[in-house]
Amino acid sequence: MKITFIGATHEVTGSCYYLEAAGRKFLVDYGMEQGPNYYENKDIPVSPGELDFVLLTHAHMDHSGNLPALYAKGFQGPIYATDATCHLCDIMLRDSAHIQMFEAEWRNRKGRRQGKPEFIPAYTMEDALGVLRNFVPCPYHKVIRPAEGIEVRFADAGHLLGSASIEVKITEDGQKRTIVFSGDIGNLDQPLIKNPEYLHEADYVVMESTYGDRSHGERPDYPTLLADVIQRTFDRGGNLVIPSFAVGRTQEMLYFIRQIKAEGLVHGHDGFKVYVDSPLANEATMIFGEHRYDCFDEEALELIQKGINPISFPGLKTSVTSDDSKAINFDEDCKVIISASGMCDAGRIKHHLKHNLWNEKSTILFVGYQAVGTLGRSLLEGAGEVKLFGESVHVAAEICQMPGISGHADVNGLLTWAKAFEKKPKKVFVTHGEDSVTEVFAKRLSDELGYDAMAPFSGTVYDLAADAFVYETQGIRIQKKSASPKAARAARAFEKLVALGHRLMSVIRKNEGCPNKDLERFSRELQSLCDKWDRTDL
Repeated sequence: MKITFIGATHEVTGSCYYLEAAGRKFLVDYGMEQGPNYYENKDIPVSPGELDFVLLTHAHMDHSGNLPALYAKGFQGPIYATDATCHLCDIMLRDSAHIQMFEAEWRNRKGRRQGKPEFIPAYTMEDALGVLRNFVPCPYHKVIRPAEGIEVRFADAGHLLGSASIEVKITEDGQKRTIVFSGDIGNLDQPLIKNPEYLHEADYVVMESTYGDRSHGERPDYPTLLADVIQRTFDRGGNLVIPSFAVGRTQEMLYFIRQIKAEGLVHGHDGFKVYVDSPLANEATMIFGEHRYDCFDEEALELIQKGINPISFPGLKTSVTSDDSKAINFDEDCKVIISASGMCDAGRIKHHLKHNLWNEKSTILFVGYQAVGTLGRSLLEGAGEVKLFGESVHVAAEICQMPGISGHADVNGLLTWAKAFEKKPKKVFVTHGEDSVTEVFAKRLSDELGYDAMAPFSGTVYDLAADAFVYETQGIRIQKKSASPKAARAARAFEKLVALGHRLMSVIRKNEGCPNKDLERFSRELQSLCDKWDRTDL
C-alpha cells in the first residue's frame, strides 16, 4: 500500500502519482509538463503495460496530456473519469495529438535541411484515438470498484466542467486506508459550474497549492468591467480582441457577454457581434451544453428552466474553417473576437493581433494568466513592438487585463477546503505549486490547522499502511547548459530577491489588523519602492 510521487512536485504542472495497493498498480493523473521545468522528475517505476488502470481528476493537459504517450508505450487499461471529463478529453487529446504531429512535421522539415536526425512526436493521432477508447465515464458520487479492495468516488472540485477530487478507499491485508486527491480546487462562484465540494474523511490527502501563497482579493463585478471595455472600444470604432483558453475561460466570457446583452450594459451598439474563432472552443461549448444538468450551478439551471441558454445570445458567431477565421478581419463592424491560444503563443489569435495591435482604436483584453516568456506577457508588460509571422508590428491598441479571474481557489479557498476534514488526516502531501509555494502552504497547514503537512519531491515513496516514508528524495535541479558565471550570479541574486518577496508577504500578513495609519505608511513605502524598481529599460 504505497504511493510514489512522480510529477507536479515543487512544480505546477505534470500531475502524476503512482500507487501500489490491493495487488494492483495504478496512476492518478498523467499530465504534461508545461512551461519551465525546474526539477528532474522520476519515471514511473514500472512499464506502462503493467499498469492496471488510471484515475483522472480532469481534462486539462497538465493532468491528462500524456495519456496517449502512456498508451503508445503499452498501457491498455481503463481510465476512469467523470462523464464531462471523458467528453472534454475526446476533443482536447485529439487536438494535442494534432499539435504534436504538426510540430514534428515542421521540425523535421527544418531538420532535414540541417542534417539533423528525425524528431519523433510524443504521440500520434492514432495513440490519442486508441487511449480514448479506454475511457470509462463515471457519475459524480457513485462508488466504483476498479479492482477488488479498491473503491473510488468522484466529488465535484469546481475547477472545470467535470473536474473532480478523487476519494480512494483501499483494503489490503485487513487494513483500510482512505486517500483523497484534491485535483485542482476551484474558485468560488465561477460562472456555470458548481462550487467545490468538501470531503470530510481521509487518512491521507494529496493537495494542490497553485495559489497557496496569495489571495485573489475582492471579487470584481466582471460583467460591468467587461461592458466598460466593450463600450469604450466600440465608441472609438475599434475591435475588442480577447485571447482566451478554449476550454473553461471562453465559456465564462460567453456567460458574461450574454448577461451584458440581456441587461443592456453596452449602449449605442445594439446587436454587436461576438466571434468565437477556435474550433476547439466551439466543440467545448457544445460539450458544456450537453452537461448542463449534471455540472451547471443553480443560477445557470434557472436560466435554462426559463428557456435561456446561458452561453448563447443574438450576435454570437462561430468560426470553424481557416476561411471563416480570415473573413472576420474583413468585417468592418465593431466586434468582439474571442480566440485561442490564451497566452498568444500559438493559434488563430496571432492573426487577429496582427490585424488589431497597430490600431489605436482597438483593445486587447487578457482574461487569464500570462506566463513569463509568452507574447501575452510581453504585451502586458508594455512592449511597444512585437514580432508576428516574422514581421514587426507596432503596438498602438489599448492593452488591459481583467483582474482576479481564476479557475483556481486562492489560499483562503484552499484552507477552507482543507478544514473540512472532520478528523485530522495522518499526513497531507502538498503538490502542484511553485517550488517555494508548496513549502509556504505546507507550513500554513501545519501552523494554522495543526496538520502534519509536507511537500514531497519526485521519487518520494510513502507506505500508507505503515504511515512511514520508504524513500524520501531531495529535489534535483535541472542545470541549464552553458550558463556563464555572470548569468549564474544573476540567477542567484534573483532567487534571493524572490525569497525576500515571499518574506514580504509573510510580513504583510502579520500586519493584518494594525492601525490604518500604520498600514497606509507601509503601503506608501512599498509603493515608492515599486515605482523605483518597476523598470522599463530591462
